[in-house]
Amino acid sequence: MDARASYAAGHDKRAREVEVHEGRSRTIGYLRLGTALGAIFLTGAIVWSPLPQQAWFGVAGLVVSFIALVVIHARVINAKEHATSALHFYARGLDRLDGKWVEFPSTGESFETPNHPYSGDLDIFGRASLFQLLDATETRFGALRLALWLRGEHDGTFPTSVRSRQDAVKDLAPRLHFRESLYAAGALLGAEKPDPEPFLRWASGEVTFAPGIFLPVLARLLPICTIASIALSSRLPHWTWVGFVALQFIVAAPFRAKVLEIAGSVSSREHGFVRYGDMLELIENEPFESALLKGAKASLAKTGVSATREMASISRIIGFLDARNNEVFRLFIGPILMWDVNCVLALEAWRGRAGTHVRAWLEALGEVEALASVAGLAFDRPEYAWPVLSETPHFEATALGHPLLSPAKRVNNDVTLAGRGDALIITGSNMSGKSTLLRAMGVNVVLALLGAPVCAVGLTLGELRVVTSMRIKDSLEEGVSHFYAELQKLKLVIDLARGDKTVFFLLDEILHGTNTRERLIGARAIVRELLARGALGAVSTHDLGIGDLEAELAGRARNVHFEEQVVDEKMTFDYKLREGLVQSSNALRLMKIVGIDVV
Repeated sequence: MDARASYAAGHDKRAREVEVHEGRSRTIGYLRLGTALGAIFLTGAIVWSPLPQQAWFGVAGLVVSFIALVVIHARVINAKEHATSALHFYARGLDRLDGKWVEFPSTGESFETPNHPYSGDLDIFGRASLFQLLDATETRFGALRLALWLRGEHDGTFPTSVRSRQDAVKDLAPRLHFRESLYAAGALLGAEKPDPEPFLRWASGEVTFAPGIFLPVLARLLPICTIASIALSSRLPHWTWVGFVALQFIVAAPFRAKVLEIAGSVSSREHGFVRYGDMLELIENEPFESALLKGAKASLAKTGVSATREMASISRIIGFLDARNNEVFRLFIGPILMWDVNCVLALEAWRGRAGTHVRAWLEALGEVEALASVAGLAFDRPEYAWPVLSETPHFEATALGHPLLSPAKRVNNDVTLAGRGDALIITGSNMSGKSTLLRAMGVNVVLALLGAPVCAVGLTLGELRVVTSMRIKDSLEEGVSHFYAELQKLKLVIDLARGDKTVFFLLDEILHGTNTRERLIGARAIVRELLARGALGAVSTHDLGIGDLEAELAGRARNVHFEEQVVDEKMTFDYKLREGLVQSSNALRLMKIVGIDVV
């Protein structure tokens, strides 16, 4: 089945499951009410009427039934919540296909960095952004990993690292059930992605509790002796168990302050950590094929025990520790069991064994989540091409389109830059498609280096560093004019072109904040400088004089253009790229259309 059919089938299946679980939940709720009322009425009947004492067995049976129903009800509710989360996964998939992804709440705006080489110009973050389209992560580590990749902060070297991500995305794309389960387990964490950092800082810190060799032994032995003395109180002196309790206080007294400090801090910091266990278990149980995913899976067993088991262990310890929050337990049961001491000893043993690996577990989870997000795009758009990676820097695209535009509105074009020092000079009338082409080129390079398929029939490229100057913002607060802000951005482009990596520059309406004469001189100088540094890219402009670079640079710069069509005084655009300089302009015609008379 194609993506739409798969999402629709999954959506219908999960919707039926939600309905079934809701029905079961209502039925069990009525049964719970019935057993509770039955126990109350039967108790009253025993007390106020001459029922035999054996009737108490009926009360006991109803109480046991009520407890069993509570347990079953909790499981049904959990199943319903999981089915609801899975239903949301399929609904999101259908919304992406229908273009409704621009309404998704995760826009990644917090990951935007000032003065980034391209993210602001290419709609990487924010509303209607690439991040909003891709993001299916439910943890902070997953969202951060995806954002770092989109910002061009990749691990490893080109092209090996890109190919490894491509292989992982290809591996995950058809694993619809796994991606659904991973998303659903993450969605159950809550609307706000929990922050595990406080717990991670504790887990990765040094073990500071040094009880010596005797406290661990006594912490286990003395409670046993105390309980035994209480059980045998009829045969032992009455003060025996009191003496053991007093001895526990004496043994624990030197460590009391440290124990309370650790117990209090860990219990409050665990929020947002132990609940990742279900997601890690999914990764541990999935038979991946790609090397990158196998490596992430292997990192979950570096302690010799699976991360899932280690997380279950710390969850149990913290559960035991939180029992101390009950007043009765803390005042009467905890003291005779050296409860706090034993829990802290278990915590510190766990930290010494597994604490330094916890961050790696969550980073592995984040990497798989980010790759699964990219795999969603590959699954949704099987017509997208997998980029061919070349050792030499160049850009050759067939039927390249902008992935953030709907397929119904998108117009694709062939674009070729043969190698370092090559440029396209793009001219054309207003609204004809110049800026959209530049963004299509840039976004597809970002996708390609991410390891994703691209919106094209074919794309071959080498290692490129995308740098743009398109949306320029002035700043009243900083006293920066629009023109000066553009100069700062262009300076960044040139500085990066002087670095080790080949720059892929995309410049829109270069130097449009000054007069025509100086704009032509400055724009030509910038393009010459970039090409001399081995950069390649494209420049859009209304100034036809910049097109003289084609002859001046002997084929290293090539003129292409977009144009409008006018039929019966109505202007339309076909957004098709053509060779040569544009021969028409529509500025005066547009002024007339909006009601501004031009003499």
